[in-house]
Amino acid sequence: MHFFSEHFRKTHILSDTDARLKLLVAVGILIMVVSYRGFVFPLSVAALNLLLCAKIRVPMKTFVLRFSEPAFIAFILVLIKFFFSGSDALFTTHFFGLAISGHRDGLVEGLMIATRIIGAVSVIIALSFTTPFTDLMSGLSWFRVPKGLIEILMFTYRYIFVLLEDAEIIYSAQKNRLGYSSITRGLKSFGILTGSLTLRAFDHSQNTAVAMVQRGYDGNLPLLLHEPFKVSEVTISVLLLLGMGVLWKL
Repeated sequence: MHFFSEHFRKTHILSDTDARLKLLVAVGILIMVVSYRGFVFPLSVAALNLLLCAKIRVPMKTFVLRFSEPAFIAFILVLIKFFFSGSDALFTTHFFGLAISGHRDGLVEGLMIATRIIGAVSVIIALSFTTPFTDLMSGLSWFRVPKGLIEILMFTYRYIFVLLEDAEIIYSAQKNRLGYSSITRGLKSFGILTGSLTLRAFDHSQNTAVAMVQRGYDGNLPLLLHEPFKVSEVTISVLLLLGMGVLWKL
């Protein structure tokens, strides 16, 4: 569970930067990455974000864990484009009577999509490592994101860790009772685990709603208050976006 927590965050160069500016810079770079036709810019963005994560001493195991799923999706997309898209065949082979061809143009297109995925995900990962979740929600509220959505996101984030802890307790109890000693028992135990977590999620949601009403919650969260922008931070953010824009145009 510690892979999903914020225990590794320490004071670093971006810890005191306004979350609204970090969101604006991240969105701007994301637009550049998605709209770029090539390999250089997305890979450069990914390399810069990797260096940033190394600079703030993010554990490599945590970085790889968060990057593994989008990297797997990118790999699958490359395979799909390589074998099922394009017209310039590199080779043709037969597998159980089926002709399978690899296409050069499909491979190039797949790699372009994959690099864009890697670049975009690296931006999101770097943003999540350098900005606490509550600060991100505060920044989103300044951009007029509906308060109801922000409220749901915050409660979801809060109870993810509660449910993870419950899942660990139930799984440990099942494992100690040989609940995963065979495939059949493992599937049955997993079904019980899933059902128990679903029921606990409903219980937590009901208890939280009652507790908030009893405490006079009116929909205004104190963390959604904002301080004025700092001129130095705005200047650096603009220069960073301009520099990335120049690299994007090359």
